[in-house]
Amino acid sequence: MSIWGKLAGAAAGLAVGGPIGALAGAVAGHFAVDRNLRDDEVVFTVALIGLSAKMAKADGVVDPAEVKAFEDILQVPDAEKKNVSRIYSIAQKDVAGFEAYATQVAGIYKDKPGVLEDVLDGLFHIAKADNVIHDGELAFLQQVADIFGFSELEYARIKASHLGPDGEDPFLILGISADVSDEELKSAYRRLVRENHPDMMIARGVPEEFHHLAEEKIKSINTAYERIAKDRNL
Repeated sequence: MSIWGKLAGAAAGLAVGGPIGALAGAVAGHFAVDRNLRDDEVVFTVALIGLSAKMAKADGVVDPAEVKAFEDILQVPDAEKKNVSRIYSIAQKDVAGFEAYATQVAGIYKDKPGVLEDVLDGLFHIAKADNVIHDGELAFLQQVADIFGFSELEYARIKASHLGPDGEDPFLILGISADVSDEELKSAYRRLVRENHPDMMIARGVPEEFHHLAEEKIKSINTAYERIAKDRNL
């Protein structure tokens, strides 16, 4: 069963307050009940719903391509798209600002920076759905990253991995400087591939439906490494 077939029952019993808890309550009111979903999967999914809905308004226009990207990234089946659209709308209209959502997510995952990066990756994926990341969206993503506790360099690495090595420094995508040794290069590359493997993502508590985020990021990491390796004749 997909995450959407399981979500409502788990959301109904989720012991989380704040805007995440309120939105989870709305989720529980729209989906069929099944209590087999772990709390961490529920929180991740609801957090991404809330933040992506807020981001869709960041550039002043709710683009249909961004809404479709939201549905794609969450692997929403056709039968559930109407319900998801309702939840998305509830999140957009919520009087709580995105800062409240981001602050709560940061607190929940304060010991799991990998999950916070997964959330940011999801938001980047949605932001670039219309083939351009608008200034308002970049400002939104930067603020979310700040609230999540990422340094400027860490945010730059995450951002670069989504813009791709053609437009960004491949060393930045790998989180290393251009003067690292070949062994340091290989070590950094292997670490990033390991950390972003779909199995690792699922182990962190991210629903399986989001595995394509990991695949997309690994592709960017591979391309960056291959470009550097070619230049170094490795």
